[in-house]
Amino acid sequence: MQKRKLGNSNLEVSAIGLGCMGMSFGYGPPADKQEMISLLRSAVERSITFFDTAEVYGPFANEELVGEALAPFRGKVAIATKFGFQLKPNGEPGFVGLNSRPERINEVAEASLKRLKVDALDLFYQHRVDPDVPIEDVAGAVKDLIQRGKVKHFGLSEAGAQTIRRAHAIQPVAALQSEYSLWTRGPEKEVLPTLEELGIGFVPYSPLGKGFLTGKMDENTKLDSGDFRNTLPRFTPEARKANQTLVDLLGKIAEQKKATPAQIALAWLLAQKPWIVPIPGTTKLTRLEENIGAAAVELTPNDLREIESAASNITVQGARYPEHIEKMTGL
Repeated sequence: MQKRKLGNSNLEVSAIGLGCMGMSFGYGPPADKQEMISLLRSAVERSITFFDTAEVYGPFANEELVGEALAPFRGKVAIATKFGFQLKPNGEPGFVGLNSRPERINEVAEASLKRLKVDALDLFYQHRVDPDVPIEDVAGAVKDLIQRGKVKHFGLSEAGAQTIRRAHAIQPVAALQSEYSLWTRGPEKEVLPTLEELGIGFVPYSPLGKGFLTGKMDENTKLDSGDFRNTLPRFTPEARKANQTLVDLLGKIAEQKKATPAQIALAWLLAQKPWIVPIPGTTKLTRLEENIGAAAVELTPNDLREIESAASNITVQGARYPEHIEKMTGL
């Protein structure tokens, strides 16, 4: 597995990371803890060195899982986690709103350090931009944590170009994490040029379209009642049927390359910029190995032109999120 640097930061990680959320949260019942510990350790054995979690995943359960699984590899892997939500009381799942006040950021950092069993957080993202707290105050709070040795790098998630600039002026931003894939291309307009200009890395989450771009779903696929995709406009049976054209395109390229649609979707992201590191999530070893295999798929300029040309004729149906969630994004 090749390594990549996240922008101008000295944070060097595997070209493909591992999103850990779905192991504990979001896609129905949590997976078996011992199986997930084994999967996380298998990822390290296969040269993945970049893992993504957050306190809100569970809450807390995902950080605890990642902390326990990766404890033997301390110093050899980078773990990213996040602050920014006001959680429900008594550890109930979900959140009641946003909260990036400096005192809350400090509180989350201390708790995450304990759960992850580390002395410093490798990458600490603001999970969503809080309109009630100036981004300068947020960046200042993380800068203070960096000066105190509690955090190594500062990140933002789903922030717009102006917010990124304002934060970066106070404390250099190492990475932005936002949704980006062949069916979610919002960052291309303003965000990617801003990151390139400022020397900030980009970490696409849901690089496989929350599973849809793998070609393993269609309009008849039944989702678990606890699966959050049931609430997403893009995952209605009608939208899935309409969006199948994009998966067919990936399948066509995959056949030519002797790869899978998921590998083409990831290889496409890797080919966009050398400072992009996607973090596909999975709970299965076979899928993990398939995703890792994407790093070896070479898309030529011709392949990329063909994908671009075909994709530009496809209109993706359905919003990414329900309106109240979409409002939390700064894109």
